[in-house]
Amino acid sequence: MAEIINGKLVSQAKREELKSRVLRLNEDGVEVGLAVIIVGNNSASRVYVNNKKKGCEEIGVNSFEYALPEETTQDQLLDLIAELNEDRRVDGILCQLPLPKHIDEQAVINAINPQKDVDAFHPFNVGHIMIGDYTFLPCTPAGIMEMLKFYNISVSGKKCVVIGRSNIVGKPMAMLLLKENGTVEICHSRTENLKEECLTADILVAAVGKAYFVTADMVKDDAVVIDVGMNRNEEGKLCGDVCFDEVSLKASYITPVPGGVGPMTITMLLENTVRAAETYKLAE
Repeated sequence: MAEIINGKLVSQAKREELKSRVLRLNEDGVEVGLAVIIVGNNSASRVYVNNKKKGCEEIGVNSFEYALPEETTQDQLLDLIAELNEDRRVDGILCQLPLPKHIDEQAVINAINPQKDVDAFHPFNVGHIMIGDYTFLPCTPAGIMEMLKFYNISVSGKKCVVIGRSNIVGKPMAMLLLKENGTVEICHSRTENLKEECLTADILVAAVGKAYFVTADMVKDDAVVIDVGMNRNEEGKLCGDVCFDEVSLKASYITPVPGGVGPMTITMLLENTVRAAETYKLAE
């Protein structure tokens, strides 16, 4: 039976560390601030934004919310980002995705100052992740690495299979595992013999976005299984990409959904925001 990787426990430990770092910054006369932009009335986005505000309050970071109407133009949004880029109170800028269809998401990402890009989506920061010389990391992959570290799960020399090739999770996840000396393979919808590839994994990361996609016959004995999925099953309950009940009987470690990777994502956003203040404000 697998040991459960408790994301809530790891997240709380990380937030205690962040509180201490914010206090040290405050003692040096540095306030830390995160600006969050939400456009429109997406209910899931509203939940995420509220959770980010609570996280800021918990560790002592100032949060600035900019709730814009659905009909906001791209130029109006870009003007706001330009103002926030110059705002000394703001260390991190996050524009909640998805945006309304009339707004080009990549243009918005590109407009954020890379030194305030706490999602680590700007091409400048993506490039630094590729060469292993970075200030910010994408929050979900960074959270996964934090959990592996917390549970003393070594990546070095292990075969790591990532299912999913998104810019947000799959690709950066592969880079972070590679940096820790894992032997990494990215699988996706066009991968032939996917089951056989997954069965080679010492560490299997499922980031597919399909409920219960990974079954026990795809997982080798004693593998570490990380479930990034956030889906709803037929009963409307939150579930992952992994069939938890059956896979947990084979794996050595496994993340649950909810309570696994999810709590780490916002915590690592806070980590990036604090790091921005430490890196750029203290250096002035």
